[in-house]
Amino acid sequence: MTILRKLFHTPTTRYSISEILRWLGRIWKYNRLQATLNAVIGILGVAVSLTQVWAVKHAIDVAAGAEKGSIYTAVAIMGLLILADFALNISGIWVRNLLGIKAQNRMQQMMLDRILRSEWHGKESRHSGDVLNRLEADVSNVVSFLTETIPSSISVLLMFIGAFTYLASMDWRLALVITFMIPLFVLVSKTYVGKMRLLTRKVRDSDSKVQSVLQETVQHRVLLKTLEGYDEAVGRLENTQSELRRNVVKRTVFSVFSNLVLNFGFAMGYLIAFLWAAVQMSLSMLTFGGMTAFLQLVNRIQGPARSLTKLVPAFVSVFTAAERLMELEEEPMEEQGEPVLLDGPCGVRMQDVSYTYMDGEDKVLNRVTFDFKPGSCTAILGETGSGKTTLVRIMLALLSPQEGRVEIYNSLQKVLMTPLLRANFVYVPQGNTLMSGTIRDNLKMGRQNATDEEIRQALMLCCADFVYDLPDGIDTFCSEQGGGLSEGQAQRICIARALLRNRSVMLFDEATSALDTETEKRLLSNILARRDKTIIFITHRLAVVDYCDCCLKIS
Repeated sequence: MTILRKLFHTPTTRYSISEILRWLGRIWKYNRLQATLNAVIGILGVAVSLTQVWAVKHAIDVAAGAEKGSIYTAVAIMGLLILADFALNISGIWVRNLLGIKAQNRMQQMMLDRILRSEWHGKESRHSGDVLNRLEADVSNVVSFLTETIPSSISVLLMFIGAFTYLASMDWRLALVITFMIPLFVLVSKTYVGKMRLLTRKVRDSDSKVQSVLQETVQHRVLLKTLEGYDEAVGRLENTQSELRRNVVKRTVFSVFSNLVLNFGFAMGYLIAFLWAAVQMSLSMLTFGGMTAFLQLVNRIQGPARSLTKLVPAFVSVFTAAERLMELEEEPMEEQGEPVLLDGPCGVRMQDVSYTYMDGEDKVLNRVTFDFKPGSCTAILGETGSGKTTLVRIMLALLSPQEGRVEIYNSLQKVLMTPLLRANFVYVPQGNTLMSGTIRDNLKMGRQNATDEEIRQALMLCCADFVYDLPDGIDTFCSEQGGGLSEGQAQRICIARALLRNRSVMLFDEATSALDTETEKRLLSNILARRDKTIIFITHRLAVVDYCDCCLKIS
């Protein structure tokens, strides 16, 4: 691979060529069917195409009297070959459209699953718009390359070999002259690959920035309206788009110049072939059908050669896409396996827990020790930024303590907290966490097999029976982040979703902040009535503290 890097002047990147090829090989295994079908269709297309060259030559020579035979039969053969070509084209379209979207969807699912199951460190290193751009554009690029570009390259290579062999059987000297552009292709590629790969990466990164700005602007459009920040928002988009345009222009200029050099070589090759065939025909050493076949074969040699030159930017593009997707897989996976459920009620014990998000920063948590006993109700108090939410994330094994330990226990056993034990928790985070879809869809995220009666009971406990007064009841559709509902209504539905999950430890992070005092009292009374759960509130509200057995003050 070092030789290849030197040959193609490929810039040093985070991943070696061998690492990228191994990664592409792993992805290819999931797309073998489509790739194989496209390859077979391409090979059959080569056979039909070369047979058409013979059929045209035969028909012309029969019509001119240079060969014996029936002109009707010759034309009929040409017609059958045209129909075969149509059938192969239609088959290729079906394979690309039907299996292609399935392959792209499957890879997006694999990448999303990998992201969801990876470790989370509390501070995202990439903008969500950038991640979405990679899951859409880069996934499409990789799948298209593996299932279409590579199989078509096989047929292109076969077409080149077949056409060259056929032409050589007619005139080996002309065949050699026509292929003179191949060394030119290799020579240009040596200087092309490295520069093009760098320019393509800049374009893709700029495109991600544009999508990030668009997504963030749409997401916070209410804030921008209240701040009257229209011009600033559009100006920010213009700045990122300008960067994208500059990078696209640089890549286009370089690509156009490179293609101009190659196309000049191909044009010269065709003119030489035409002159050669014309001279041979003028000397009666070549029939009119033979000259037609000559020129068709030249096209069938130069066509694949042109296609092979397009492989270079295709490789550059897919290497860039692969690198960007491989970066999404850099985070290590959480512990995987079957969730471990303990018999309730369960408690959570923290011993000398400390945590810092980044090296050099002050500790967010410093030697915190506390026992959230089974069946207890605890309020976690503290100033903003004191580490309350971080404490909850450690309890949920979203973060691992850098010092100390966290255990979950019951009357029979105690276990060091891991992601597999997260199944014993229910978590209601701050703010509105409803997804787009119906209220029923959102509630069933808590438990997919929940019955309508169980859903009703959960909504009643959370003072969310207002749902049944809506025109479509629990099938009422909500837009992004519960659009159409008030913050208080959305919070109550989120709590009902948590109750449907029905786990031993319930964590509420300012989950009642949008409720009025009376509704909050009724909801808390309902939740705490049975005393069969370990309940932990992060709160600033004294009404919540009054319902708790004890408090943990974080400073």
